[in-house]
Amino acid sequence: MCMISRMLIIILLLITAYSCVNFSEPRIYSFEIDTLQTEIYKNKPQNLFFGIPADSFNLISGQIKRNGLLSQILIGYGISNQEIDILARNSSDVFDVRKIRAGKNYFILCDNDSAGKARYLIYEHDPAISYIFSFNDSINITPFRKEINKVIKYSSGTIRLSLWEAMIADSLNPMLAVKLSEIYAWSVDFFGLQKGDSFKVIYEELFIDNKSQGIGRVYGAQFTWAGKTTTAIPFIQNGLESFYDSAGNSLRKAFLKAPLQFSRISSRFSSSRLHPILRIRRPHFGVDYAAPVGTPVVAIGDGRVTAATTEGASGRIVRIVHNSVYSTAYLHLSRFGPGITPGAFVKQGDIIGYVGSSGLSTGPHLDFRFYKNGSPVDPLTIEAPPVEPVLEENLPKFDIARRVVESLLETF
Repeated sequence: MCMISRMLIIILLLITAYSCVNFSEPRIYSFEIDTLQTEIYKNKPQNLFFGIPADSFNLISGQIKRNGLLSQILIGYGISNQEIDILARNSSDVFDVRKIRAGKNYFILCDNDSAGKARYLIYEHDPAISYIFSFNDSINITPFRKEINKVIKYSSGTIRLSLWEAMIADSLNPMLAVKLSEIYAWSVDFFGLQKGDSFKVIYEELFIDNKSQGIGRVYGAQFTWAGKTTTAIPFIQNGLESFYDSAGNSLRKAFLKAPLQFSRISSRFSSSRLHPILRIRRPHFGVDYAAPVGTPVVAIGDGRVTAATTEGASGRIVRIVHNSVYSTAYLHLSRFGPGITPGAFVKQGDIIGYVGSSGLSTGPHLDFRFYKNGSPVDPLTIEAPPVEPVLEENLPKFDIARRVVESLLETF
């Protein structure tokens, strides 16, 4: 299928998906390029630097030092502390000058004479946005946004060692692995991937100045794991976009498959495991995930924290009750997440703690435990029920989106 045909089909898919939402006023959706700029400069001459005619200035560049202040940067360029104070007060609603970060680039445009007074300081806050500090007749700060280009891509791969490794081996943006792990977090065990598992995905990659800035929208995907292929179809329902399988069931389940990303299983659920420290055999009613100290641990489902304390050999532990049937526990944490105290309510994906080695432990890891009706069960075998599927009244529109996505995925 030619690229033009693919683009037309994706445009149809977007129109179909967004037609499920009632907007109070018309909205225009850009397919290929989303231009975000403070000002649009047409026929820009080559001598513009962040929209400023640079030929009439001397250009000085540098990096913000640790604990660096504007006054320290501008002291040699004729800018007084009073002018800096005026700048900060005039534009406090645009940018807080106290939020300048160490290591970021800056540029100073100075008069091309013996005085060399600074007229502009340009601070690169991130790849997409910079702030122009003006010291002319008007002392203020204005944002300058660079153009973000969205490139539609078709990619596929086969697992040899891990999803991350597959991305690197095929010269794909590794952040695509994160995106896929988020979409399939409830239906694929990314710690149990095997050689030969595979994926296909249609997505947009974001570029600024020809440098990749990450992954944007995913227009459709397939993941084959343990011999089962699951298609992910984006569809908007009740004003929110989510991913559904070919039958219209949500890929979002009541529980995540794992409480952390991109680590490895170091010990599985067992009724008789040789304890690595005590050197005796006893049950291990959890799954150990080896990960660096400080790795965020998230709640696998909505629930209420019943304990955030230290329990002997378990070390720092968080216990969560999800409903009348299921509860979970997270052991050997280095510290608790913000606001994690007994009685606190958490949402699926909220950080409840960080990997550590507290209690009786040979090294940093998370011991994750899952309980059904108060009895421990193997977390890797739980089949969680899906959340709300595509509503009956939306099925005709969803069926069009499904056929479009599946047709596109068959072309590569």
